[in-house]
Amino acid sequence: MEEYIKKTIFVGVFSWTITFFVLRKIFPKRSFDFCNRIVSTIHAILAVTLATLSVQDWKCPICPVASKSSNRQMEVLAVSLSYLIYDMVCCLFDERINWDNTIHHLVSIVGLMATLSYQKSGSELVGALWVSEMSSPFLHLREILKELGYKDTPLNLSADILFASIFTFARMMIGPYITYVTVTSNNPILIKTMALGLLLVSAFWFFKIVRMMKYKLTKKKSSTSKNGIKHTNNVKRKTAN
Repeated sequence: MEEYIKKTIFVGVFSWTITFFVLRKIFPKRSFDFCNRIVSTIHAILAVTLATLSVQDWKCPICPVASKSSNRQMEVLAVSLSYLIYDMVCCLFDERINWDNTIHHLVSIVGLMATLSYQKSGSELVGALWVSEMSSPFLHLREILKELGYKDTPLNLSADILFASIFTFARMMIGPYITYVTVTSNNPILIKTMALGLLLVSAFWFFKIVRMMKYKLTKKKSSTSKNGIKHTNNVKRKTAN
């Protein structure tokens, strides 16, 4: 691994950690998870922006395939790797350890470290990063809104719908194509394995999101029906009086 990449990872881990502690000072009454999700949102926006800027040819965003990674691609992946290392350690200090999230982080960290070590497949991994982080701001927004007191409100439901829609489009429509290109190209076996692993993790989360949205929309419909019946009964009582 190149020396400048190691420095980028070290500085990145330090920077994300400092950002978290600053947020804890700014929001002392908010939870550990609240501050961590703000850091995660900052990373998601930064990752998508940097990934977009690193695209070499918009006619084929993940080209050249199975080629030597450019310096810009390496830096983008190093920044995200530093965040994933920070976040995985940070999650271990939370009140509840989310094992699903921990496994996802481990798969991502191994994949990024392999790409940075081989200095190959930068286009595919940057594409995967772009796809993975597109929906993240809305994932964190929905939880932040809950802590701010907006649970079960139209605003929170809108964040849920945006998250589910973008996740489905990015990970379940574009994601499989990137995985196919990665697996069928002349990439190292470890990178191919990590690509398949990330697709399986995405599929697992997709089914959980489908169940969540089904529950939310059913709950909303039920609530609307009850309010409608209640309103109708009130009108009937007033008419009778």
